[in-house]
Amino acid sequence: MHDHQQTLGKSVQCAGVGLHSGRSVTLTIKPAPVNHGVKFVRVDLPHKPVIAAHFRNVIDTSLATTLGADGVIVSTIEHLMAAFAGLQIDNALVEMDAYEAPIMDGSAGPFTSMLKEAGISPQSGKRFFFVVKKPIEMEEADKKVGLYPSDIPKVTCSIDFDHPMLRDQTYSISLDNGHFEEEISRARTFGFLHEVEYLKRNGFARGGSLDNAVVIDKEKVLNPEGLRYQNEPVRHKILDCIGDLSLLGMGIVGHIVAHKSGHTLNHALLTRFIDQRSCWDTVEASTFSP
Repeated sequence: MHDHQQTLGKSVQCAGVGLHSGRSVTLTIKPAPVNHGVKFVRVDLPHKPVIAAHFRNVIDTSLATTLGADGVIVSTIEHLMAAFAGLQIDNALVEMDAYEAPIMDGSAGPFTSMLKEAGISPQSGKRFFFVVKKPIEMEEADKKVGLYPSDIPKVTCSIDFDHPMLRDQTYSISLDNGHFEEEISRARTFGFLHEVEYLKRNGFARGGSLDNAVVIDKEKVLNPEGLRYQNEPVRHKILDCIGDLSLLGMGIVGHIVAHKSGHTLNHALLTRFIDQRSCWDTVEASTFSP
């Protein structure tokens, strides 16, 4: 874990379509000063409104994580946020000329490559972390997510769906060893064919295709190239978890454990976490020793 905050070495840009809106969007990521955090700017709107990437600005989690302030939204930000968190980039300004971030290939891989290409630049400001002291859990039907004390930042996710390819998958990763890029960033979002068809009929997933999602029918993966990892779906759940929980604004030294959790439950956990003041401390990175 880095002791000092980090930003990008230079500006980088990409373009694509929004998964749900189907709209073309250009996204530019720029370096930002110490203690700035990640902020989004809607450059297509008058006055170029700015929204901080913070859980208190989350207004919708039904299909993706959506931030909103003063009637302005930025949507489907979780994969980009996971790339920032996975590479330990604290400060960045993200300019978008539409309300939904580009889905790219359905993973955080293209964003991770972009950020690496920009270079990661250390800054003078110290980093701080939330250190989990006592367990905090959220449960809803068969879904569960919790934060537990741990010497290192870790995420463990499991899924278990009634499908031969999605039964009983579990994966765990430590977030302080630089393995995010290799093990998690390229895992794509996934969905069942009947769900994708339903969403499209109802005006959602307009930009969705086999180029940006793993689509599964009753027996198999429909993508001609197959899966990138044997357990790609559960790795993508970890990716989403990292992106959603990064909206706390500081890293977490603790063990995130999720079972079939999604954006809604992940967000609920953050709200409960901040309210449970006795369950965590904030610690300067350089003074933290496991």
